[in-house]
Amino acid sequence: MSLSTALSIAQSALMNTARQTSVVSRNVADASNPDYSRRQAVVTSTAPGARSVDIQRAANELLFRQNLGALSAWSGQSALYSGMDQLGVAVNGVDNASSPSTAIADLQKALQLYATSPSNQNLGASVIDAAKQVVRSLNEGSKAVQDFRTQTDGQIATAVDDLNSLLGQFQDANTAVMSGTRSGTDVSDALDQRDALLKKISNYVPVSTFTRGDNDMVITTGDGTTLFETIPRTVTFAASAGYTAGAAGNAVYIDNVPISAGAGGNTSASGTLAGLLQLRDGVASTMQSQLDETARGPITAFAETAPSMANAAGLFTWSGAPAVPAAGTLVTGLAASISVNAAMDPSTGGNPTLLRDGGANGAAYVANTGGGASYSTLLVAYGDRLDQPMTFDPAAGVSATSSVSDYAANSIGWFEGVRQQASTASDAKEALASRSAEALSNATGVNVDQEMSLLLDLEHTYQASARMMKTVDDMMTALLNAVG
Repeated sequence: MSLSTALSIAQSALMNTARQTSVVSRNVADASNPDYSRRQAVVTSTAPGARSVDIQRAANELLFRQNLGALSAWSGQSALYSGMDQLGVAVNGVDNASSPSTAIADLQKALQLYATSPSNQNLGASVIDAAKQVVRSLNEGSKAVQDFRTQTDGQIATAVDDLNSLLGQFQDANTAVMSGTRSGTDVSDALDQRDALLKKISNYVPVSTFTRGDNDMVITTGDGTTLFETIPRTVTFAASAGYTAGAAGNAVYIDNVPISAGAGGNTSASGTLAGLLQLRDGVASTMQSQLDETARGPITAFAETAPSMANAAGLFTWSGAPAVPAAGTLVTGLAASISVNAAMDPSTGGNPTLLRDGGANGAAYVANTGGGASYSTLLVAYGDRLDQPMTFDPAAGVSATSSVSDYAANSIGWFEGVRQQASTASDAKEALASRSAEALSNATGVNVDQEMSLLLDLEHTYQASARMMKTVDDMMTALLNAVG
């Protein structure tokens, strides 16, 4: 081997070692970056005596896809659970303190006390106050539900904007990968950026990918809708300024294909958007229906009756008064329109004794015809009606036959049951997302101990190459001296 060849080999070894050291240093610097995949500098032979370094990026497609799926499932479940927590407090208060169920229970107690002393007008006024609290809980609950739907609508609009922005960024990253692949340059950084964007996109919608020539990637949703193919597909949504009971929410479209909302406490929603749609159109709408059916209960229970006369709204009235809502039929928006009959409300000039005697709808409905101050028959009858089974619309999602108080309690039970399922599923899906991310990190991430050990090996390689160059230099110096 000639001295010039030996010198060339030593120089090449030094250059390769320097490049390997640079790669290892970069690995150590980005060890804590969850979106960084480990690089490996592989030395390959290109000609007799010559070596070159190729940069290889660690990847595991199977684990990466599993992680994307786990992220989507957790995002959808988390959106549902956190939204239900907020909705429950907004409608029922902390520990259900301001719920219709609590207000109806307080009304029953006030009514029972009034029935024991019908001549006490203060007790009569207390019943009216308790009735106002029932109305307030239903009115405010209905408003809270629709405000929540409006707020959720805004969150959907924000999520759609974010998703469109991420798809635009993905196009830039994908273009960089394709350009680098065609030119033969290292595209590891662009691939890291593209994978990081995929993780963010999967938080909004479930994604599936496949790669074409030049590392060009195509993204579809879980149901096969194209999300990105050469260019981003447009995600569209028209937010509503406000909601009323029964108003349908607008759909989210990807390339003109609507996104399906999730279903169930352990939701089928993958991605935040499906979870938010389930909250707005599923959970909140069902809760509104239950409030409307709960409102129908007191109106029916306190209706005034008279021979040969249609039942008329009594203590509780509504926008369709004096008629009483049809039995077993959901009246959309009833919780927002229920009110205390002004004829019995002392704050509006009404007389609370009409509750005891009857007659809020005219003389034909007077039950206490003798005018006795101790007359309690009607008060007792109202209390019995609150405890008697009545028919509710099964479309509201709660038992079709129960008492008014039981129905209000069952409504809370339904909500808490779904919320508990959502909580348990959220914990499980979070754990799965964490474990899949950990498995992916173990397969493609950086082990600092391993990198430091490799640095020591490279240091030894560098020292050997340096000694070789020193030896060649000494030999050349001796040769020149001998020639001279």
